[in-house]
Amino acid sequence: MRSPLPRAVMTRLETGRLVVLSVLLGGLVGGLCILLRSGLDALLGFGATLTGYSPPGTPGEGGLLIAFGTATPWGLLALPFVGAAYAWLIPAATGGPLTQLVGGYHARGQWPSLSTQLRTLVGSVLGYSSGLLVGRDAAFTMTGQLGTRLMQRVTRLDAVELRALTLAGAAAALGTVLHAPLAAAVFVVEVLYRRFEFEFEVLMPCVLAAVAGSAVYGLAYGFEPLLSLPDLQVPAAAQVPAFVLIAALVTLAGWALLWLTRLWPQKVLSGWLRPLLGGVFGLLTALIAWFFTPSVLGDGSGFVQLATSGFVGPEGVGQGAWRWALLALGAGLAFGGGVLPSVGVGGLLGAGLGSLLGIDTAISTLVGAVAFLTVTLNVPLAAALLGVAWGGEALLPIALVASGLAHALSGVSGLLPTQLTSRRESGVHAGGAALLPDSVRFIPRRAPDAPAVPFDAPAAPQAVESGPVALAERELYRRGVPPSWRGARLQLLSLPPGVEVVGIVRDGTVRLPRPELRLTSEDELVFLARPDAYAALEGILRLPGS
Repeated sequence: MRSPLPRAVMTRLETGRLVVLSVLLGGLVGGLCILLRSGLDALLGFGATLTGYSPPGTPGEGGLLIAFGTATPWGLLALPFVGAAYAWLIPAATGGPLTQLVGGYHARGQWPSLSTQLRTLVGSVLGYSSGLLVGRDAAFTMTGQLGTRLMQRVTRLDAVELRALTLAGAAAALGTVLHAPLAAAVFVVEVLYRRFEFEFEVLMPCVLAAVAGSAVYGLAYGFEPLLSLPDLQVPAAAQVPAFVLIAALVTLAGWALLWLTRLWPQKVLSGWLRPLLGGVFGLLTALIAWFFTPSVLGDGSGFVQLATSGFVGPEGVGQGAWRWALLALGAGLAFGGGVLPSVGVGGLLGAGLGSLLGIDTAISTLVGAVAFLTVTLNVPLAAALLGVAWGGEALLPIALVASGLAHALSGVSGLLPTQLTSRRESGVHAGGAALLPDSVRFIPRRAPDAPAVPFDAPAAPQAVESGPVALAERELYRRGVPPSWRGARLQLLSLPPGVEVVGIVRDGTVRLPRPELRLTSEDELVFLARPDAYAALEGILRLPGS
């Protein structure tokens, strides 16, 4: 049973349906993430055998119980080929998993095709397992979106539910890989905009899905935090200025990174040179790993764990700087466009600076990670919550200070090109009338067999010629698709003279009438016709069987 009210006004029944769907989706995504992690663990073992080096992992993901080894030159030669394959698999138009998630939501749920999403998943898995600057969270984010597609095949979802549940599926997947369901839910809602704005109507499905997904995932892999830290205490008042200084310096590094990424010409990054540039990026990663430090391999989360454990000193600045350089070079090709690569860069910079200043390196590591994540992805609240989820509640005051300072100083730039500055720019919140011609008045949907009502004509219509009849002599009508037309292509419709189909209303948007477009029962047609011609069309539509 569906409410007769407009879809923007949710009844309690519709809210309850969304609650149930969010929980079910979270459980489904949690199960898919179990399968994904099993595959990633196997591929990481193969990658370690190939390169002779395995980047450190995190306790929550089963890491830090292995020897890192020494990178071999012959194994590292595979990175240029992997980099080229990654750049070819990740489309330039849609970007990485997180970029696709944000852009698809703002485009009223016009997500990339299934084949594009599967290519993105394969590229993310390949890049991460080979040691390139691709976060483990990227593959999980894509898996969450695919989980929503799978649910859509077995459950009928309207456009609003599909948009909300796609975000919720991503939140469920991020909650499993980050071991922080609440922070992941807030992250997905907050990352949509560069300013401090939220989609409160989407927050509840994201929280429910993230909690359910983490519950299912934890049954297989436990509920340990992603990072294992000692019991941190509230920083002493005398050390607070030093932590604020670290946050400011890391913020400056993040701002410089964003400035450099804007210098890359988009035509080059999206043209035929894209796979070649991906191969160059893989080659640079291999050269740095062989001649300077293998710490550039992997997404960096394991090195953040080493830093919080006290195993990274002043050399952390150099390790973070190398990662910073790779992120600046590869961000345009979707390298490092997730959560954990930013955490790795900021955490290592914070650890090195904290060691130089002689303060607690565990806290300085998390302060750097929070500040850098805030700058690159514009998520101050989610970054602070991640720091608290990994370091404990005692870190909350300094995490809020670091994220607030970074957000105030960094502005509204970010690594995600599909992020919008504010809600008013999003297609989701654009009024229906703004998408229609000036002469069309937006009205609620009517039953398909109800008579069409002409839209209000403009006060001073312009005589724009359209064939032999001027536009001023015709009117716009909107009606649902009659039963006899459902499933038919537009090019097969037989219309009386003087009647044209000028638009298709689908999922709240007006589309151009392409001849090959098939009509569905949910569509509505916008006709441009003379009143007498439209009366003839209504007579045809009222024939038996129509």
